[in-house]
Amino acid sequence: MVQTLRKPEIINIARREGKVTVEGLVSYFGVTPQTIRRDLTELAESGELERVHGGAVLPSNTVNIGYAERRKLNQAPKVDIARNCVKHIPNDCSLFLNIGTTTEAIAAELFNHTGLLVVTNNLNIAVILSGHPTIEVVVAGGHLRNSDGGLVGDLTRQVVSQFRFDLAVIGCSALHEDGDILDFDMREVGVSQTIIDRSDKVFLVADSSKFDRKAPARIASLSDIDTFFTDQVVPMRCAKLCEEAGTRISVAVPENNRS
Repeated sequence: MVQTLRKPEIINIARREGKVTVEGLVSYFGVTPQTIRRDLTELAESGELERVHGGAVLPSNTVNIGYAERRKLNQAPKVDIARNCVKHIPNDCSLFLNIGTTTEAIAAELFNHTGLLVVTNNLNIAVILSGHPTIEVVVAGGHLRNSDGGLVGDLTRQVVSQFRFDLAVIGCSALHEDGDILDFDMREVGVSQTIIDRSDKVFLVADSSKFDRKAPARIASLSDIDTFFTDQVVPMRCAKLCEEAGTRISVAVPENNRS
């Protein structure tokens, strides 16, 4: 495939998968690693991708990528993470699910649960769970973020502060290798911090691509989390922090690898 056709396809793969690797693109296109590295360098110079070790990711900035794009990214790992996480959510508990496509995947996996009170600031999750006969859903009102159906701001934070949750499951926009959990919207950050404060136990769900992304606002640290559910081995520095803090890391087994 000539470069003029190859480069748009590389962008499409990055949007679909969240990341491209030199090795994967060599296999996909049947060209040399040098050719792929040149393509990625040119795409990085034009601002269409951002180079990382072994490949490239969608560029990071102070604005999150669109919700429709986020729903397409790493769909299979998100489902694997969700199926792993819901095994650790008991019946008959109060549960908070916040904004995020991975938390939406968790909501979709809760249909065998009973006796849950689910509070959420994510209208998509409320819709997903609306047909479940034994799950009570409470929507934490606030400012509606039209881009993704999220409810954010002071009113949402005030509603959340009226509860005490047995368990919260939260997502994030990015993770720093030093353990910082990051997001783009300060209004959402305040809500997430209140969720953590009002929960007896907190799970973080985030696929490994979040380590390749950047976001400006800090929510908390992985040391504030009880269990971190992800899809791949985490960076060594982050793993050490979790070990020292007593934060459990649970890596999902891909569905096609299960016997």
